[in-house]
Amino acid sequence: MKRWFRQHRYAILVAVRRLWLHPFSSISNLLVIALTLALPILGASFLKAAQPVVKEVSISPEITVFMKPAATRNASQDVLAAVKTRHGDAIASARIVTREEAMASLKRNPNWADALSVLPDNPLPDAVLVTLNQVENLPAITAALVKDLGTLPEVHTVQHDAAWVQRLAAILDFVTVGLGMLAAGVALVVLATVFNTVRMQALTQREEIAVARLVGATESFVRRPFLYLGALTGVLASLLAIALAQIALQPLNRALANLAASYGTRIELSLPDGLWLVWSIVAVALLAALSARWSVTRNTRF
Repeated sequence: MKRWFRQHRYAILVAVRRLWLHPFSSISNLLVIALTLALPILGASFLKAAQPVVKEVSISPEITVFMKPAATRNASQDVLAAVKTRHGDAIASARIVTREEAMASLKRNPNWADALSVLPDNPLPDAVLVTLNQVENLPAITAALVKDLGTLPEVHTVQHDAAWVQRLAAILDFVTVGLGMLAAGVALVVLATVFNTVRMQALTQREEIAVARLVGATESFVRRPFLYLGALTGVLASLLAIALAQIALQPLNRALANLAASYGTRIELSLPDGLWLVWSIVAVALLAALSARWSVTRNTRF
């Protein structure tokens, strides 16, 4: 066991020494990998900030049937009954939102409270809120339902207000897929950079490796420092990428705060959680070590 630890400690020290003896090359490689790794980290930060916004908004398809201002409560009850009778299979729930409930909800919003306090009476109509089931061919069913509800007596307007939320969810799905493709591209960059770095190291130390083999060094002993070199490069580049992403988030948050303030909201970008970052560092280190093994296997056959 002591021999095993001694061999691995020696391999780590050799890897560190090789990085230290070529500072310009090492820093250049680390910057290339770190800048590439920072892109998916920033992308994950944007997704992390956007997901709570989407979760706060229901993506259940909803239809709001606004009654005429002069419509009676009985007319609203008739519309509710007609909805349940005609389209019971398509709807998940339906309920009446009275004008008093709508006014009370608006008054609880400080942005509307002062303006509504000067109104002599309640100008809001009753409404019937219909929530649809998630079924196949939902757009066609929704269009037919909206058209039919618009023909009911005492109905003023029928509004379908979930389309934009569905588009937002689709955009987030698209961004998620794009982030996955970006991560695949980053993996290729890491593979190529580490492969080339180890290749140059192996060719530079060609004579040293040949002498080591002559005195009885095993292939694992020869290749082990290169594997640690790749893994160490991946770890250092990942830590540098996290630092660069954190620095980049500062101006991005200032610009985003000004934009969000104009819409009366607050959004702040932050790095993904620590466990996600730790697993990312481990994944990059393993990928770099595999690339180093591939490179040293191909370039030390002499």
